[in-house]
Amino acid sequence: MTTALVTGGAGFLGSHLCDELLRRGLRVICVDNFETGNLTNIEHIRVPEFEVMHVDIVKPFFVEEPVDFVYHLASPASPIDYLRLPLHTLKVGSYGTHHALGLAKKHRARFLTASTSEVYGDPQVHPQPETYWGHVNPIGPRGVYDEAKRYAEALTMAYHRQQGVDTAMIRIFNTYGPRMRAHDGRAIPTFLRQALQDRPITVFGDGSQTRSFCYVDDLIRGMILLAESGEHQPVNIGNPNEFTLLELAQEVIAATGSSSEIVFEALPTDDPQVRQPDITRAKELLGWEPAIDLREGLRRTIDGSARELLVGSPR
Repeated sequence: MTTALVTGGAGFLGSHLCDELLRRGLRVICVDNFETGNLTNIEHIRVPEFEVMHVDIVKPFFVEEPVDFVYHLASPASPIDYLRLPLHTLKVGSYGTHHALGLAKKHRARFLTASTSEVYGDPQVHPQPETYWGHVNPIGPRGVYDEAKRYAEALTMAYHRQQGVDTAMIRIFNTYGPRMRAHDGRAIPTFLRQALQDRPITVFGDGSQTRSFCYVDDLIRGMILLAESGEHQPVNIGNPNEFTLLELAQEVIAATGSSSEIVFEALPTDDPQVRQPDITRAKELLGWEPAIDLREGLRRTIDGSARELLVGSPR
């Protein structure tokens, strides 16, 4: 049986990836230290093909049984988390990636690292192709996450070039769906939580900054396609349909039937003004493009997470 190891497997994306890999008939080893992941994300999985390892990957870890794929998703990923855990975020991107790559090398496994659109920083090129090198502030508050991911990409390519590890890199753009934490600081869960409670929706700046939002099922499908391809260079996976944050707030109010008003707050430091993926390579190499639009994705997210978002209790 084909075996996949997923670091960060109890997180938002990791748990959805575990679900889909199991659905496709793989054995799955979920590795997580539960700093930002949560057992509730995987408590529904009760099959013998699923194993959980409580491990912090900034320290060496070992798996004796054969592994065919290593999906390296572990990392604090929301602003709330990486600003709270700056040193750990850097260690996961460096030591954690090194240890995960070492495991892939030992098992001769296909390795995929989950990078991010944040490697582009506040981009001067729009939309962002994989050939763009970015405009990142390495000493700003967001630098701990941005540079951790940039370093992880460099380390992945070094293992590929020098050690012959079969590697892939996915650059993930804003993704949303059920199991996002209500208080993780990102726009969609924050707006949904506020709207479901009929509280004011807080938009940073004047709301003109743009984002593109990819539903989690589309993202996971693209991730697996990339892992199963022979591609080694980075590939953007995200939804190219672009919205301002003000438009997003209005869509959330419509989707929830909320009476919330929209209020404006100061823009965070180094908050990107635009974010939109160029998915030409994903279409050409993988035959991938998103299938779920924002309105349908918001409906599915509400259906899957309404209770948590309504209560709004932090994990």
